[in-house]
Amino acid sequence: MQADLTVEPDTAARLVGALQEDERRSIPALLAGASLELSSRDPAEIDECAALLDPGTAVYISMPPGQTYHGNVALAARLRRAGFRPVPHVAARRIASRDALGEYLARAAGEAGVDSALVIAGDSDRPSGPFDSSRALLETGLFQRHGVVRIGVAGYPEGHPRIAETALETALTAKKVLARGAGLDLQVVTQFCFESEPILAWAAKMKGHGLPVRVGLPGPASLPRLLRFAALCGIGNSVRALKTRPRAITRLLVEAGPEAVVRDIARPRGAVIAGVHFFCFGGLLRTARWLRAVREGRFELTPDGGFRVGAA
Repeated sequence: MQADLTVEPDTAARLVGALQEDERRSIPALLAGASLELSSRDPAEIDECAALLDPGTAVYISMPPGQTYHGNVALAARLRRAGFRPVPHVAARRIASRDALGEYLARAAGEAGVDSALVIAGDSDRPSGPFDSSRALLETGLFQRHGVVRIGVAGYPEGHPRIAETALETALTAKKVLARGAGLDLQVVTQFCFESEPILAWAAKMKGHGLPVRVGLPGPASLPRLLRFAALCGIGNSVRALKTRPRAITRLLVEAGPEAVVRDIARPRGAVIAGVHFFCFGGLLRTARWLRAVREGRFELTPDGGFRVGAA
């Protein structure tokens, strides 16, 4: 005789409710300790965020073309005064000399209390000085000499447009060995993605490295702005995925946000994700308000797999 596996409607409703409550708890838990990255150089925005973000929140300072490390040090000092933990980018191909690197780190540590940095190669075709990779910077020993001992390096869930996956894997292994010997605390901060599938697949593969993974996501911003940054950063697969999802495009034309990806990666899985890093293409203040609302539970799960954030 075949067993009756029918579930009573009220039991099914309770199960769904319990699952949704689990999701509602997992989303703020994932975003606890989230870091943000400046895309605006507006000092007033930094000060306004002090009331929205937790003291000690890590705020990364990118180094776009035209920005000097002197400007980054000034921004780092402003962030420190506002109660944040500044994390400046150090782009190998933008550093003119070993002395320039030493001066950058000495000023960042001395004037802004910097003890963390994101160390990247940078996108310049030709190096400005003797460094062409993040590994070359770390090999100088200058980071630990100046007390900058928490180091982030870049990860690419969708691959790098100009570097083979095997080369990326080899480089990361070398940096891990180097960091261990130098007493540096290494973590991986990924490029931003619009979809959860490549993030989760890549994070699962990263478990073998034993390094914390901080997943990069775009903060709330308009679709044209997101697509412009995505094109600059070589985020091809996610952009193509967006173009095949008309409903997603319609939503993004009004107000883009990372809700669907956050909800998906917050679900318990084998991949270990240490935290989330937001690229604030819509502005630091907008992302800070969104993050505060989610942390306070002012959001509702939606049938499309995302969630709707209340007024901040």
